[in-house]
Amino acid sequence: MGLNVGDKIPDILGKDQDGKEIKASDYSGQKLVLYFYPKDSTPGCTAEACSFRDNFSELRKSGYHILGVSVDDEKSHKRFIEKQQLPFPLISDTDKKLVETFGVWGEKTFMGRKFMGTIRTTFLIDETGTIQKVIGPKEIKTKEHAQQILKQL
Repeated sequence: MGLNVGDKIPDILGKDQDGKEIKASDYSGQKLVLYFYPKDSTPGCTAEACSFRDNFSELRKSGYHILGVSVDDEKSHKRFIEKQQLPFPLISDTDKKLVETFGVWGEKTFMGRKFMGTIRTTFLIDETGTIQKVIGPKEIKTKEHAQQILKQL
């Protein structure tokens, strides 16, 4: 099922790369870009994260905080952040609780092989924790994803 436009997001989002619990209420009164991506340090996911990094100040000026989510562990996130110099936290969802709640865990196909994984999806969330927009995998251009969001604001 998953969450859609108009739904409130859960308060507990998970732990970041440092093991710190991240809650939606930490961002109360602020807007969020909550983006789900398949895997740290893969070409598409790196391009997407770097797009957010390179447009970080513009997104912040527009009032948005950025949170990335994947099912990779904290150690993997820490390496990814350090290597790519990401200025925002990454939530480690190893138990797949968040990807399932948001409805972004599903069947994927790569080179003819079917498997379960995170479906690249971005949620724009308002100051009250309500989803305002969902950007699906067919719309996301990883290298320019941050600009795609900025154009919609």
